[in-house]
Amino acid sequence: MIGLLRGIVAGVGETSALIDVSGVGYLVEAGGRTLSRLQPEDAVTIWVETHVREDAIRLFGFLTDDERAWFASLQSVPGVGAKVALAVLDVLPPGALMDAIALQDHVSVARANGVGPKLATRIVQELKGKPPPRGLLSGGPGAFTAPVWGGDTTDRARQEGLGDMGRRNEAISALVNLGYPQAEALRAVSAAYRTFPTDPAVAELVRAALKELGR
Repeated sequence: MIGLLRGIVAGVGETSALIDVSGVGYLVEAGGRTLSRLQPEDAVTIWVETHVREDAIRLFGFLTDDERAWFASLQSVPGVGAKVALAVLDVLPPGALMDAIALQDHVSVARANGVGPKLATRIVQELKGKPPPRGLLSGGPGAFTAPVWGGDTTDRARQEGLGDMGRRNEAISALVNLGYPQAEALRAVSAAYRTFPTDPAVAELVRAALKELGR
């Protein structure tokens, strides 16, 4: 199974990109938000979710392992296939999606193309209380791909809802270890994270989340 590609962007289409890896071109399907950040001749790292069927092998590409993991997790919900999962991640990157699930914000999920109110409600209900999906290797978040965005990737990442998910996951685990239910920990961390202008230290995030739980 292909999990990662490092190469050069050979071309970008409406629904896919061609990635040249040492002379071999891989056709990778991706969401509009990801494709908009790929430019021909860029050196990129693409996280890949591979779907194998009898009649085809499809590669779905993402700029971080967090996105890839959430893409897979979304498809555990009945009625959600690859197309819908990509559409959801186009409007709600991992951090924002985790917030929507924790806060049961089905309205935000329904902004995705092809997702109606009923399906949006099912998505937030089915994933409520479940731990964030794990990465391919260590279970932590994927690294941001600087060659794609350029400039200050940390600020851009936060603006896109792709902040340091590793710290958020650690804070959630800390609260669960203290005896709080998973769903309450997710909600508290999501609410607390929004109060910081930059990614906080885990200890600071935990303290802020405890205040949210005490409200």
